[in-house]
Amino acid sequence: MTESENRPTNSLSSKLNHLFASMTPAGRGPYSVEEVAREITASGVPISGSYIWLLRKGQRDNPTLRHLEGLAGFFGVPPTYFFDDEVTQAVNSELALLRALRDTNVQKIALRTAGLSERSLHSISEVIERVRELEGIDQDPSGPPAPL
Repeated sequence: MTESENRPTNSLSSKLNHLFASMTPAGRGPYSVEEVAREITASGVPISGSYIWLLRKGQRDNPTLRHLEGLAGFFGVPPTYFFDDEVTQAVNSELALLRALRDTNVQKIALRTAGLSERSLHSISEVIERVRELEGIDQDPSGPPAPL
């Protein structure tokens, strides 16, 4: 998935598709709409897989608040994720961090920095930013790089 595909647009379908793509169970592919529907229905909010599919395709774009709360609850995001673009951006930044932390190579690097001085951590952070520049990877738009 490219960087632009990871960034959802403001539409409900794009935000929902982003959650499906980002919130995958460990060791397998994404949830199916039927799985999500079963879990949401079991939590007390009746919804069908076909309705979720229509929402994902943009063929329905005005779900009830209960449906949005059910979807938000399933994916572990606040219901405002679907209404407030600032909340959407903040949640998506957290999801990107979680995806990065699942990466074994990222974990290895992070663990190797334990016990290093603040000065060394700052130097490592600068090297990483330089390598990102060399590879043409933009800095995270949510803010300056955090020290390691």
